Amino acid sequence: MGKPSQPEPAILFTGLLYQKAEYLTLAKESLNRLFGDVFLETTPLPWDYSDYYMDELGSPIARVFLFFKNPFKQEGLPDIKIITNDLENQLSTEKRRNINIDPGYLTLSKVVLASTKNYSHRISMGRGIYAEVTLLFQDGCYRPHLFTYRDYATETYRKIFARARKFLKI
Repeated sequence: MGKPSQPEPAILFTGLLYQKAEYLTLAKESLNRLFGDVFLETTPLPWDYSDYYMDELGSPIARVFLFFKNPFKQEGLPDIKIITNDLENQLSTEKRRNINIDPGYLTLSKVVLASTKNYSHRISMGRGIYAEVTLLFQDGCYRPHLFTYRDYATETYRKIFARARKFLKI
C-alpha cells in the first residue's frame, strides 16, 4: 500500500496576455503585492496563436511570464486562479478585459495550468477550477502532448520554463 507524501516543490507563475502596456504594469504591481517578488520576467513575446482574445484585448497581443520567488503549495492553485480572475475584472473597462492572467505552476516534472473550463483532460481542483498538465519533463526538457496549447508547445516557451526550472534545483 502506498503512503501519502508531500508534493514536489513548485514555482508559481502567471502568463499575462495584453495589448496596452499600462494594464500590464497595473497587473504586475498587483501580482507582486499578492504573490511576492518575481525572480524571472520574460520580455514581451508576440502572441498570434488565435484571434480568441482580439475582441477584448485588441491587437497586437503580447505575452509576458512572471515567475515568483515564494514557495508555492500546489493545492493553492484554485485560490490563485480566483484571485487572478478577480484582478482581471478589476482591470476591465466597459465589460471588456484589458488583460488575461493565466496562473500555473511548474515542478521538476511538469508545468500545470489552471482553468475555469472543464475538458476531458482536466482535473477538478474544487471551486470550479480545473488543472491541466500542459508540459511534461522528459529526456532533459519540457515536452508538449496532445492537449498542449500551441504557444506552450513552442520551443521558445519550453526554454523559458526550463530556465525557471533551474531555480527549483538550487
